[in-house]
Amino acid sequence: MQKINYILIIFILISNRVTPQRYPFPRHTEYHKHIKPSQYTQNELDDQVRSFYNTWKSLYLKNGCETDQFYVFFDSDNTITVSEAMGYGMMIIPLMAGYDPEAQTYFDGLYRYYKAHPSGLTPNLMAWKQITGCVNADGDDSASDGDIDIAFGLLLAHEQWGSTGEINYLYHAKMIIKDLMGETSQKGDINQDLSTVKLGDWVSSGSYMNSTRTSDFITDHFRAFACVSDDSLAWIKITDKCYELVSDMQKNYSPQTGLLPDFIVNINGTAEPAPPDFLEGKLDGHYSYNACRDPWRLGTDYLLNGEAKALNAVKKINSWLYQKTGGNPSRIYAGYYLNGNAAANWQDVSFTAPFAVGAMLDTTKQDWLNKLYDEVLSSKTSENGYYGNTLKLLSMLVLSGNYWVPPCEVYSSIKKHQSDSDGFTVYPTRTNGRVNISFPTASPRQKAEVKIINMTGSVVLERSIDPAGSIPIDLSSFPAGIYLVSLFSKNGKLKGVKKIILE
Repeated sequence: MQKINYILIIFILISNRVTPQRYPFPRHTEYHKHIKPSQYTQNELDDQVRSFYNTWKSLYLKNGCETDQFYVFFDSDNTITVSEAMGYGMMIIPLMAGYDPEAQTYFDGLYRYYKAHPSGLTPNLMAWKQITGCVNADGDDSASDGDIDIAFGLLLAHEQWGSTGEINYLYHAKMIIKDLMGETSQKGDINQDLSTVKLGDWVSSGSYMNSTRTSDFITDHFRAFACVSDDSLAWIKITDKCYELVSDMQKNYSPQTGLLPDFIVNINGTAEPAPPDFLEGKLDGHYSYNACRDPWRLGTDYLLNGEAKALNAVKKINSWLYQKTGGNPSRIYAGYYLNGNAAANWQDVSFTAPFAVGAMLDTTKQDWLNKLYDEVLSSKTSENGYYGNTLKLLSMLVLSGNYWVPPCEVYSSIKKHQSDSDGFTVYPTRTNGRVNISFPTASPRQKAEVKIINMTGSVVLERSIDPAGSIPIDLSSFPAGIYLVSLFSKNGKLKGVKKIILE
């Protein structure tokens, strides 16, 4: 350990590239209506995150493979890390910048490790697993959740430190997001035909094309991708599809519990939970070690974006859990069948911590949240392992109010979609309410339709127009945020999309 620390110190001294952070921990994000653990002050919540971050970092953040690389240690057999762990680390480190003065050095080392292990199928995605010797194992293809979190982590890094240093975080985030989408449904991590998240870039045909993993419904990330990507509408459709599948599962397969299965199949027809041993084990169609993340993943979309579908879905799960346990968190078990019967006879913070995030959304059960949070805090680090301890830290960041998503406005270096190649421009791109749609004088004057879409995918304004000169649109009555101005021909063909920021 002393040798590793010595190498790290030399590396930090010679790098001399650390950029001051823009949003130092603690940030205290203004969430939508929620509750936080009330038995502690905000300073105490922040200190608890700091303390556990120190513990997590000492256990799992490793300097290795190359002296300028770091990885998040996956403490199981001879596996040193997986892309999932790398994605978690690349989220955690920017969120802790300011408290940790070496955060950027660590992040850049994680980035270098990711770049050193590309998927053999999609160059900007990551090979999902490495073993002793720093070599890829069990295939050099990708796993979707790791890729999604790595891209998001780079967006956090861009927001935190900017992209003018050695590593252009924004550029590389955009490259991952582009490869996530892929050129076709057979490429990347997205099935464009169904607007669903695939299990990884290894899925290109067969029944796996019609399946998805509910813990990959990382909808707050997808909204950020819509801000930065040329495929904005595609990411909105994916977000909508996630909630459509959540609704289908809760309505048809878990009406009493709201629980979601690890995997969903037949999404090209009548979607249903996966059969046993579909991919990982007998509980593939039930609430197990993948779906346990769902209350955290979906809960953050409500807390940050006010997504009502997330609120309803997570509250269903929380209400059932409260009744099931009688308000006693020590009765939470590590897995459930969709009907609510326990599928395990042991406890695991991998389940309790995300459940605690979900409890933040129910403002009527403060005592329940307080007990859940204490249960999470008291869980023994030595018994949790990498997965449980990492989900614990990520959940504590949310529970303390210190989780955030880069607002669309920060992407000032993104090339705005304001060319007239598709027949119109929109100006100004930042406005307090009024925008103008402008058409070239030579543009054919055919009836068209303008739709204004917000970042939850809802059409907030529609107007039929006669393209000629400049046409004003008034958005002053709508909330601040990013909006997409979409132009359709009279036969419904999409002619182009422009992004604007309403201040």
